[in-house]
Amino acid sequence: MTMIFGILNITEDSFSDGGKFLDPQAAEAQAHLLMQRGAHALDIGAASSNPNAKPVSPKVEIARLESILDVTRRETWPVSVDSFAPETQVWAAAQGVAYVNDIRGFPDAEIYPALARSDAKLILMHSVQEGPATMRVNTDPEEIVDRILAYFRVRVAALEKGGIARERLILDPGMGAFLGSDPEVSFTVLRHLPELRAAFGLPILVSLSRKGFLRKVTNRPVAEIGPATLAAELFAVGQGADMIRTHDPGALKDALLVQKRLNMSPFSGT
Repeated sequence: MTMIFGILNITEDSFSDGGKFLDPQAAEAQAHLLMQRGAHALDIGAASSNPNAKPVSPKVEIARLESILDVTRRETWPVSVDSFAPETQVWAAAQGVAYVNDIRGFPDAEIYPALARSDAKLILMHSVQEGPATMRVNTDPEEIVDRILAYFRVRVAALEKGGIARERLILDPGMGAFLGSDPEVSFTVLRHLPELRAAFGLPILVSLSRKGFLRKVTNRPVAEIGPATLAAELFAVGQGADMIRTHDPGALKDALLVQKRLNMSPFSGT
């Protein structure tokens, strides 16, 4: 089964929905909607990685997260906290969240003991910038897969050495600006997901929702990028992605149900 993470941005300036769910009541309503529409877990970010975003301190980030985590505990919903701040990551792990998601791939060895003491699974994202996409980078589609494999070899080894069990790790190859300015780089990585899975034997999460490389190829604004997002998400699942992080879990859930039905034989014994 493909696990669907519903994206909940409680930020001022995320690229697609900044400011919409910053108010705690709006965030709670959106969390309920995402889960009702088919998300298996919520991926909650309180500080945007948008290169034009204003910096958010860990103190503010944690304050934003506290109220929505009260809701998710009450509802017993699995939660992923999406943060690139070590202080926030340690705090989230101590809260008992199911996942901690870092676009920097957890490079801070000083927090490994705290992470090791928790039960949270760690989502390691690759980026050519090794962090927020604060600068545009031109990368070669022919070299990107080897670059990702090398990156994860280093990160996985470091985390294991730091006392974090390998089975707690989930790999996200990154998409869009995190891979480079050329849309073909992202398409190349999607085509090579089976290679990534085979190399490490770990679950793969892919985040394609409303990404700029899809908007560039289709010449569509964010508000009209749903069909292209869904097409890319279905392709990623077909390539072996175990988890999809999306703004529209309902569309993906329905598409996966229809796809499953199409793949069923109507005749028993065949």
